[in-house]
Amino acid sequence: MVITLSQLSPGNRGRIHNILLSGQIRNRILDLGFTPGATVKSIRRSPLGDPVAYEVRDTLIALRAEESSQITIAEEELS
Repeated sequence: MVITLSQLSPGNRGRIHNILLSGQIRNRILDLGFTPGATVKSIRRSPLGDPVAYEVRDTLIALRAEESSQITIAEEELS
């Protein structure tokens, strides 16, 4: 099922499907390792819910909902 990264519950992981951002912010997100095909895991939400910490390519990165809602992922089933 394809969802946005912002919809990924803490503890779950998915594979990046598409990045709908453009311009400098898209380049920055790609530089941080959020590339199509990369596995990303939602680690924890801040107390107010934004930003959210994600693990991608063995790095912990916090993204605001503004950016994470523009990244689509295929959620992986928990086993």
